[in-house]
Amino acid sequence: MMTEDLKSKGVRALNQDFSRFDQVRKDQVYYLSEGAGAEAFDDDYQIRTCDLSLFLSGTDEGKREFAAQLGAALEDIGFAVLVNHGVDPQLLADADAAIREFFESISREQRMPYLAERQGSVNQGYFPVTETTIIHPDMVEGWVFCRRAFRLDEDVQYREKEFWPRSGYEEVFRRLIQAEEKLILPVMQSILTYLGCDPHLYDERLTNTNFGFRPNYYPPMADSGESAAGRMLGHEDVDLFTFLPAPEVEGLQVLNRRNMKWIRPSPPPGSIILNTGDYMQRITNDRLPSTTHRVSSPSDPALRDKPRVSFPMAIYVWEDEMLEVLPGLGEPKYRPIKAIEFHTRTTSKYYGDDYAVTTGD
Repeated sequence: MMTEDLKSKGVRALNQDFSRFDQVRKDQVYYLSEGAGAEAFDDDYQIRTCDLSLFLSGTDEGKREFAAQLGAALEDIGFAVLVNHGVDPQLLADADAAIREFFESISREQRMPYLAERQGSVNQGYFPVTETTIIHPDMVEGWVFCRRAFRLDEDVQYREKEFWPRSGYEEVFRRLIQAEEKLILPVMQSILTYLGCDPHLYDERLTNTNFGFRPNYYPPMADSGESAAGRMLGHEDVDLFTFLPAPEVEGLQVLNRRNMKWIRPSPPPGSIILNTGDYMQRITNDRLPSTTHRVSSPSDPALRDKPRVSFPMAIYVWEDEMLEVLPGLGEPKYRPIKAIEFHTRTTSKYYGDDYAVTTGD
């Protein structure tokens, strides 16, 4: 099928039209595009706020309390709002400003040599507007920078120009990356504690692990025109979990599987939204869900003339790591699988069947 046909289908499709690609159970049924079918909104549900300072205080009691808060939030809906996380608000403001400048000052011609291609498990590089995937004609342009794109590990072979069309941005984003990296082990240890597992089971795998940092730039609606798809179609993340600093402009919507209604979160400025992905659902034997979300046009018409910026950081394990159900969570529903096979088989629905890697393990 031609790419344009897939994109057209994606606007009209149900998620279950692409279920053959899913590597975890997803029973929910929804239209990828907002407004494609009858929809209902849940104005009463509040995504739980979790106080990370309880963990960072270093006390056993504080760690247990944070683990209980976070685990309950994620088991209920797969989303939580982190406050008192220790990431300097100035780093968030600097990243926001840098993303605006990045997309508004670097020409399309300068970006095109960096079109996304698979490196390891992850499609890394530039995604133009309406070309997020072959089925998602999203009204956003983005850029995925994985660990290899940053000067983090004293790699003497590092070449900035391979990843960045202009110097200066790597350093700005690296400062934020390094601050958010400090949250990875507290979050994973808390999840494992909540599930009754050894809290340090993933410490080594998540030290200097891979990630996908994705600056997103949603042009003003007046510039991009009305899209039948909305700003970003419904999807689930494919990672362990994602850190998303609360965007200035609204638009995020989360599907509550319990009643199949959409929630409009309103996280406080400076907070970080956390959500679990397919890796996490797989290793927790479906206990922590990979939750559907999308980005809608703002409900406030005045905000539709403003660009929207977001910069999620998706946390992965390296390609050769095995994903297997954690101990103590019942009879495994899923076989052990290498991360590269799991990841690429899932995301081949976005990039084509030949994107999938089969390892034979």
